[in-house]
Amino acid sequence: MIGDFPQIDIRETFGTRLPGAWKGLDPSQWLAFKGVSGLNIAGPGRINGRGKAWWDQSCRDRPRLFVVAKCQPFRWDAVHWPQLGTRTIKPYLYDGEAQAVKLVSCKNSSISEIHFLNSSQTHVLIRECDGINIENVMIEAPERSPNTDGIHISASHNVVITNAIIGTGDDCVSIGDHTSNILISYVKCGPGHGISIGSLGRSGNFVQVENIHVSKVYLQGTTNGARIKTWQRLCPAGHVEHIFFRSVKNPIIIDQNYCNKSGACKEMETGVHITDVSFNQLYGTSSSRVAMNLNCSRSVACTSIYLKSIYLRSALAGQNVTSNCTNAHGVAFGVIQPDPCLQI
Repeated sequence: MIGDFPQIDIRETFGTRLPGAWKGLDPSQWLAFKGVSGLNIAGPGRINGRGKAWWDQSCRDRPRLFVVAKCQPFRWDAVHWPQLGTRTIKPYLYDGEAQAVKLVSCKNSSISEIHFLNSSQTHVLIRECDGINIENVMIEAPERSPNTDGIHISASHNVVITNAIIGTGDDCVSIGDHTSNILISYVKCGPGHGISIGSLGRSGNFVQVENIHVSKVYLQGTTNGARIKTWQRLCPAGHVEHIFFRSVKNPIIIDQNYCNKSGACKEMETGVHITDVSFNQLYGTSSSRVAMNLNCSRSVACTSIYLKSIYLRSALAGQNVTSNCTNAHGVAFGVIQPDPCLQI
């Protein structure tokens, strides 16, 4: 939809069970809104993507299927960065699958009182938007469902996510390149991969992500807690505070040497600079021995990292947790457990 549609009421919406039913159509589009101002998508209602058939045909997770043409192939989608004046960057990789709801170039719009279920890929995609409010939503998909992010935000500004319950097979909330002024609060996350900033810098171009504020979030049984990951090629000014973890594998993690291949990643001479990030009042239990892992680049180290009032213990009786820092510079205040390892 393109234009002004102030009110969309959702009661019950189902996606197709068969990927083949999209033949001749754009499989990345399901409920898509472009260039709409003042849009309000409201329930109470449910959007059920019925995604299992799509998950079973993902080229990303089952590459051998591509040989016999039974999977849904990748495609790149061009995007416009106003501040760079170009449409040549193509950082959005779809796996031939439809996002449940996609907002592109929308302003002053909202999504509320919706139950999202089993999207074929990302449940809610916010791209090139300004002034988006998402509240009182529930997002559910199986823990092993591939690439089913709850909410993904990229190239957008002034987005608020509050009062949400999210449990999927990927990030509960993920934040991509060229994004600023994001507030995430009162969110229950799990299962899934936690709250992620990144991965950033995949295209090798300049990226800037700033003013990301995550607070009052409860994470249970996730593979990560608060995570920042950048590809090796000025990044976040962000704040993470008032977070409770329960049996989270990697509660605090910065990975400045991220790459999506098995085994160790070769360290590059360029990278995305991570600076001015604070972790404040984080409590709970870790299912991994390393509860705080700050893995920063040798060539572009993390700077101005602030730790304050952090208390993390092992989810396993009788075991301790540790911290690990590589090229991470900053300051710790107050009680920090495990012991901080920041360089001054």
